Amino acid sequence: MKEQKNETRTAEMVTISRAEYDALMELKNQNEWLMEQLRLLKKKQFGSSSERTAEQLDGQLSLLFNEAEAYAAPPAPKKVTQVAAHTRKQSGSVKDVVPENIPVEVIEHRLSEEERKCPQCGETMQEIGKEVRETLVLVPAKAVLRQDVYYTYACKNCEKNEETDAEKEDVSTPIVKTPREPAVIPGSFASPEAIAHIMTQKFVMASPLYRQEQEWGRQGLKLSRQTMSNWVLRAAEDWLKPVYDVLHRRLVKREVLHADETTLQVLREPGKKAQTKSYMWLYRTSRDAEHPIVLYEYQPSRKSEHAAKFLEGFSGYLHADGYQGYHKLPEDIQVVGCWAHARRKFDEALNALPPDKREGTAALTGLDYCNQLFAWEERFKGLSPEERTKQRLKEEKPILDALLAWADSISGSVAPKSALGKALHYLREQWPYLLRYLEDGRLELSNNRAERSIKPFVIGRKNFLFANTPLGAQASAMIYSLIETAKENWLDPYRYLLWVLEQAPKLFLTDCDWAEKLLPDNAPDSCRIL
Repeated sequence: MKEQKNETRTAEMVTISRAEYDALMELKNQNEWLMEQLRLLKKKQFGSSSERTAEQLDGQLSLLFNEAEAYAAPPAPKKVTQVAAHTRKQSGSVKDVVPENIPVEVIEHRLSEEERKCPQCGETMQEIGKEVRETLVLVPAKAVLRQDVYYTYACKNCEKNEETDAEKEDVSTPIVKTPREPAVIPGSFASPEAIAHIMTQKFVMASPLYRQEQEWGRQGLKLSRQTMSNWVLRAAEDWLKPVYDVLHRRLVKREVLHADETTLQVLREPGKKAQTKSYMWLYRTSRDAEHPIVLYEYQPSRKSEHAAKFLEGFSGYLHADGYQGYHKLPEDIQVVGCWAHARRKFDEALNALPPDKREGTAALTGLDYCNQLFAWEERFKGLSPEERTKQRLKEEKPILDALLAWADSISGSVAPKSALGKALHYLREQWPYLLRYLEDGRLELSNNRAERSIKPFVIGRKNFLFANTPLGAQASAMIYSLIETAKENWLDPYRYLLWVLEQAPKLFLTDCDWAEKLLPDNAPDSCRIL
């Protein structure tokens, strides 16, 4: 029997050159980078776009395909009431709110004379009570052809005198016409109601004109998308643009603003291919504004000169993301960095890692620092600007100092092209702008206010995809501006647009400052959201 020996195997030692080692490290880094990109792409395609935690998102995935079922209210917990001899279960219910001033249609159901005959004696029975059942009736949009008839009047007596005294030159019959209401679009059968409805459907409900054309067609009305487009463009240019210009002049007088931009494809942009990107810029007031203003502006490019021209006359703080174009603005415009973008970079770095290797990583550490800042900001919501500045310096400044020191300590050991490397680069590059919010309590930690305001356009873009001409893009900018400004001022978009389109042609004839009178803060109570 042969003796077996336990052999101890050791890793083979290989001597390689420095160049070969560097090449291997480069391949290793490339592999890690590619794996990061793969995980990020998977999350982008299949995961949630929200930056909220898993706990906050729990249960929301079911809404994707089961929206109706998911939102159906479960039976409310039954309340048990103790009664002398027994217990009684009272079924709970969810009560929806119906406006008090909603029109009420009363339909009375009575028995006929024959049905009211008493089955015993044959006499007619009398009403002794009633039961009322309420149901909510929703009537879809309907088309009505309204005819405004304006009568003309003449004096018959003077007409007789004119016939009798035909030889007299100074005798004539007075004729008086009923004053005509000015048309929103002269020579067209468009009404303020129709235009406001079309605008609301497209720019609030994101329903393109071709879908509206189909919907009207199902009701037997052939209203082409070309006609609707002409109505929208003409009304925007004639009546909405002057209001937009007044809002613009007010906007640049503020001391704190927010800005953002997103892409838009315009098919017939002179000197550009149809596939070339154009941009929709957004500017809005901050939380300190009593009457918020949200303005869109279409431009063919992302050049900083567009922002500089739009903000001409503005001096103060401008919240923005990390786009370098904002840093080329005049010196009297001080850019405030966005911590939501900084946090997003660390969140991406965390998601680039395998799920089982995220605990205790640098990406998680950076994300935690950012989350601490947002947590403190939530606590400071109700403070005055002066007190908020004081508390920020006390509670958040130490966190910021610790974050910068930590970032400096690990920067040298992180691959620049990795997701974490990009997060650290963004943090260090934007640091002066990220710190600026400490200067004034009116400033905000992020530019989320602008991102929320530009989101309706992004949602609409997914449905109508592009603009046909620059004129259409400019009209869209003005309409979106008035709608989003109305919403920020707690106005119903349809009722506000209707009020503007009804009043503008009338005021235009008598008041040179008519556009001032149509601002959201002058809107009647009938435009308010109930």
